[in-house]
Amino acid sequence: MNCIIVDDEASSRAIVSHLCAKIPDLDVIELFENAIDAIKFLNQNEVDIVFLDIHMPGFTGVDFIQTLKNPPHIVLTTSNTEFAIEAYEYEAIVDYLVKPITHDRFQKSVQKLKKVMSREPLPADKDEKATYGADELYINIDRRLIKLKCNEILVVEAKGDYIEIKLEKDTHRVHTTLKKIKGKLPEKTFLQIHRSFIINFNKIIDIEDNSVLIGKNVVPISRSNRPELMRRLNLV
Repeated sequence: MNCIIVDDEASSRAIVSHLCAKIPDLDVIELFENAIDAIKFLNQNEVDIVFLDIHMPGFTGVDFIQTLKNPPHIVLTTSNTEFAIEAYEYEAIVDYLVKPITHDRFQKSVQKLKKVMSREPLPADKDEKATYGADELYINIDRRLIKLKCNEILVVEAKGDYIEIKLEKDTHRVHTTLKKIKGKLPEKTFLQIHRSFIINFNKIIDIEDNSVLIGKNVVPISRSNRPELMRRLNLV
């Protein structure tokens, strides 16, 4: 099993690393002092376990968990016991260690991780078309079926009982719901960043504060959708 350690305190990182070193089949491959750097690493690498501090400045452990679409197994490390019950609302969290962490308690946590991982089924093959959607779609406007190429769509905006599909030169108004068209668009390319907006992720020009610029469209980012947007960014 390989793991990373995410904690803003150097002494805490050293302690968890030392405890890991005493477990023969547990390898620490990287240590991080902040969650953002850990997210960048996980976007490019796979790990089995994350030992994660909850309370870190700027970007907390909870923000970290919410940002990852498919997080590894997580063991929380913190000096605060108040979060224990809420922690188990997240499926990725396997255990909760309260600082100072003892060797015996750490060993029990590793045993728990092994049991959870041994029960996991092998991943099933997915239908790529079902996952990523089609390259084009047809919209019904005034009894005409108009074909749109998905890669030419910039933004889809919900407006009451209608949606507006915005291209670089045209805008089409269609009587349907945002939820319905979301199911038709390729997940790999499109992302809902607000309850009223879906964007073509590849068309983003700029991100500032709580909005993105796509073409000439300034689109708001909701707080609940921001973690997924951050996860997808190829941060440098």
